[in-house]
Amino acid sequence: MTTMTIMGRVFDLDPDRVERALEGELPEPIHEHFVVISGRRWPPKQVLALVTGLDRADFTTHQARRALTRLGFTAARAIHRGHPRHTAPRPEGGARAPAQQQPLAEALRPFIGLWVAVRGEEVLVAASSPAEVVSWLAQHQQQAQSMFRVPAAESEIGSAAPL
Repeated sequence: MTTMTIMGRVFDLDPDRVERALEGELPEPIHEHFVVISGRRWPPKQVLALVTGLDRADFTTHQARRALTRLGFTAARAIHRGHPRHTAPRPEGGARAPAQQQPLAEALRPFIGLWVAVRGEEVLVAASSPAEVVSWLAQHQQQAQSMFRVPAAESEIGSAAPL
């Protein structure tokens, strides 16, 4: 248990309490910063607000990131396509690496059995039904390139075929 003071209020937080506070919630769109909790990317301010009950205006993204990293969660900055710092990995010799499915496959691992909306290599949202995914996309004015259910078992993959 870690004791933190945020906006003059004292909170006793631990990773389990954070994970429980997120149950049944869907992460909002990632704009710049995120934390990884249970394999999902979450906006830090959304997480801290859900855990503490504070209004998001009461703290900064930096404060939220710092609090969540103190609890052991990984925090990072999203790098969007077209951003000057976004570069594809290059193999030895400097040639651009061909596009690979591995990054998306790894990104989908936490969402086995769930419906996902994907744009590029980014999972925008994952939920238990297509209706929840579509509702989230509409609510957050997001557009996905595709939406599908991540197979729950390898046996389901063999029966899948493109339409």
